[in-house]
Amino acid sequence: MFWTGVALTCAGVGQHVWMFIDSASMGFHMAMMGTSEMMWAAMAAIVVGVVISGFAVVQPPGAGPAAGPAPARASRHSLIAVLSFALMVDQMKPATLAFIQPGMRAEFHLSAAEISWLPTVALSGTVLGSLVGGRAADRIGRRATILIASLLFLGTTVCGAMTTYSGILVMCALMGMAAGGMLPVVYALMTESLPPGRRAAIMVLQAGLTTTGGYMAAAGLAAVLIPLTGWRVLWFAQLPLVLILIALNRWIPESAAFTAQRSQAGRVPASTLFKRPQTAKTLVVSGYALAWGLVYWGFITFLPSLLEASNEGGMSAATLLFVSSLLSIPTCVAAAWLYMRWSAKGTMVVYAALTVAALLALAVVGTDGSRPVLLTAVMLLFAGTAGVIALIGPYTAEIYPMAIRGTAGGWAAAVGKSGGAFGPPLIALVLSAPGGMRTAAVLVALPMAVAGGAVALRGSDPQAAARHPDDAGLNAELDDLVRGEAVTTEKTVPATPAPGNEGTAP
Repeated sequence: MFWTGVALTCAGVGQHVWMFIDSASMGFHMAMMGTSEMMWAAMAAIVVGVVISGFAVVQPPGAGPAAGPAPARASRHSLIAVLSFALMVDQMKPATLAFIQPGMRAEFHLSAAEISWLPTVALSGTVLGSLVGGRAADRIGRRATILIASLLFLGTTVCGAMTTYSGILVMCALMGMAAGGMLPVVYALMTESLPPGRRAAIMVLQAGLTTTGGYMAAAGLAAVLIPLTGWRVLWFAQLPLVLILIALNRWIPESAAFTAQRSQAGRVPASTLFKRPQTAKTLVVSGYALAWGLVYWGFITFLPSLLEASNEGGMSAATLLFVSSLLSIPTCVAAAWLYMRWSAKGTMVVYAALTVAALLALAVVGTDGSRPVLLTAVMLLFAGTAGVIALIGPYTAEIYPMAIRGTAGGWAAAVGKSGGAFGPPLIALVLSAPGGMRTAAVLVALPMAVAGGAVALRGSDPQAAARHPDDAGLNAELDDLVRGEAVTTEKTVPATPAPGNEGTAP
């Protein structure tokens, strides 16, 4: 059933690819082609194919593979490699939006206000996808949720053949849902499939470097392909990568711990995130994610244009984006080392403080400050925000009980992405007021300072949780929900698996 659905989806996508190729005589402009009956049939094939394959990977409780022995070192390496590849493909989707907007605006004759709907709709899709995907991970499984997100990636590559702007917006919303749904689930599966020790460092490196790799891959494809065939080809160029990811699904095992507690996990309500003793964790994680979203989606979005408008800034948007990607590599390496060797809480506070310091420096010097000082402040800002986003996902996955780990990761990702919904309008309003960029820098520095302080004072310590692995036992309500079946299995399957026995191949 799974491969039948994949074949049907590929057939529908292939028909859209052929229509794109057939538009070469029109300069690959499809805006005036209209939606033919064949295109509608192809879209119907995609929907049916995704539904069939999705149904095939979702197993009812008790029907999945039983927990087996811990995977060998080679299997863990394969899992890390495949999930890293999945995250890179996942990060390419939103990164591509920045490169397609100029060509799309020209083809559809869109105003600045109309084209602004594209990132808004896509980011709103990621918010919804993070919430739905995180919850699905705790109900139908980590592996099934990742594969369903991959299937949505496959089907929505036809965004490159949409003949109307409204059709593009619909596809971008669905693509955003897939991207938002995969991200938190990967961290949950990594946490449950790798033994403690270097797990945290691997996850932090994975989070940071795949973000960089996804952006660089999107930028490279844009640089090579857009001059040849226009903006539409960027969506189809990702099709082989998505097919490779789906073909590698055999190396994505379900978490053995999740399999063992599957029936209990499905009955734990999402509201548990906001009940004691999880309340403090959720508030701290939410504040940290929201503060990053305001800085990244709000302030940094306007920073390139502000610097280019300054006579003394002299820094192009392309230079800023390149510096941002380049700095992510050493920044993430340092964050991973500090997270593993020193303190998870301390590392998160350091990167929050670095971000605040950079914002305050920009508030002091303004865009009319000296070029070296301005460049240094911008570099520190990108370094700080790169570290924050590399830390928040792995940290969230480590501090929550397994039964709500996916839900918690989805919530944190959704809160961070929500900055893209109200961050830009808020910063635009502040920039039009007296003080301009200086006031905006102080405005977004305040929540980041509060978030860093909250982590320092009330943040959980993953290292302490590793020393006392039954963190779910701290939650009385959660205990009541799972005690009935956990007691019957505690002699063979611990509530949280012992180090080295946290994952298995199906």
